[in-house]
Amino acid sequence: MAIHTLEQTQTVPGALQDCWSFFSDPRNLTRITPPELGFEVLSDLPPRMHPGLMIQYRVRPLFGVPLTWLTEITQVDEPHSFVDEQRVGPYRIWHHEHRFADGGNGTVIMHDKVTYVLPFGPLGEIAHPLVVQPQLRRIFDFRTEAVKKIFSR
Repeated sequence: MAIHTLEQTQTVPGALQDCWSFFSDPRNLTRITPPELGFEVLSDLPPRMHPGLMIQYRVRPLFGVPLTWLTEITQVDEPHSFVDEQRVGPYRIWHHEHRFADGGNGTVIMHDKVTYVLPFGPLGEIAHPLVVQPQLRRIFDFRTEAVKKIFSR
C-alpha cells in the first residue's frame, strides 16, 4: 500500500479571521472547485463547519461518471486549522489538513496537506502518475487561482 502526499502553500491577502471565515464556510466549496468536476453538494450545509459535520457531495472526476463522496470534518481549531477525512468515496484513505497562519503585512499563509491511499492495489498505483496525481494538481492549481481572485477584491 503506497501512501501519497500532496502539499501546497499559498499566501492570501487579508486578515486571518477573513480567510478563516471563507474556508470554514462549507458552502464555499463550489467556488474553489473546477467546474469540470461537476461538483454538487447533496447535504444541507450550515454557515460554519464543526467537528462531526458530514458533507455529502457528488463529483464527476473521470469521463463524467458520478461518484458520491462523504467527508467528515474531524478537527477544528479556529482560526488556525481544520481536517476533513473521507468516509465514503473514491480513495481508500483521504486525510486533508488545512492550516492558516498570520503571514504579517496583511497576509495569511494557507497550507494544505493531503495524505491519500488509492484503491485497486497495483492498478491504482499505475493510475497514480497517469491520472490521479495530475488531476489533483489541476484541482489545487484551480483553487489557487480562484482564491487569488476571491481575495484580491
